[in-house]
Amino acid sequence: MFLSKLLEPVKTTAREAGAILWQMYQSGDFTEHNKQDLSPVTSADLAANAHIIAKLSALTPEIPIISEETHLVPLTQRYDWPRYWLIDPMDGTQEFVARSGDFAVSIALVEHGWPALGVIYWPKEDILYYATRGNGAFKQQKNLINRIQVHQHQPGEQLRIAVSRRQPLEPITALLNADQQVQYIPLGSCSLKSCLVAEGKADCYLRLGPTGEWDTGAVQVIVEEAGGKILDSQFSALSYNQRETLANPDFMVIGQAELPWQQLIKAKSTARIL
Repeated sequence: MFLSKLLEPVKTTAREAGAILWQMYQSGDFTEHNKQDLSPVTSADLAANAHIIAKLSALTPEIPIISEETHLVPLTQRYDWPRYWLIDPMDGTQEFVARSGDFAVSIALVEHGWPALGVIYWPKEDILYYATRGNGAFKQQKNLINRIQVHQHQPGEQLRIAVSRRQPLEPITALLNADQQVQYIPLGSCSLKSCLVAEGKADCYLRLGPTGEWDTGAVQVIVEEAGGKILDSQFSALSYNQRETLANPDFMVIGQAELPWQQLIKAKSTARIL
């Protein structure tokens, strides 16, 4: 009941933040600079971040918030949090700047160390992806709502892999067994590529390179409720709020669990590839 009561206000908040991003995207009225880790951030990220934090703080003042765009409190202060909001006000800042439109708002609620509610909003297409633990995953475009599930792969079908518009393809191809027939589906935003797997339009998404827990929090529950998994490069589960850093390892989003993924994809060491 707690999660179901939060879902609609969170969907509304994601839409509102997306509207802020979309207005600034269309007008071009934003500034850009690099953070200390050299990743880009814009005034649009910060405007959406401020809106989401204000809305969530009013909705659940007792629940702390972790955002990509705010200072991270030390692990000693947050390790025992029973629940917290985990947000990325704009997943796909590079796509925003590059004018592809492939960026999204990501909001998750993490309970007892694992995402329990996730909402992704894609302003360009006016699409919401959302899920709460134990209640299935859904895609909403305007007023049309459909339950989504991962694709049930048939023998002989190509493996459809979601890939970045910006990153080189060679590190991905190096992870695949040579005899596997593959179709690559380019799209921006980590969360949107993960949602492609959740709705059955891709079978897998391999992410190499820096990401944070805010990149996987919302899609973790969406993908799981759609029948898929998110695993690290050693086929182990990710973790949330267990380390001083919130950096993710390289990871994979996989659809149909019955496929022999460890034969299709080569395991890598936990060290980053890019």
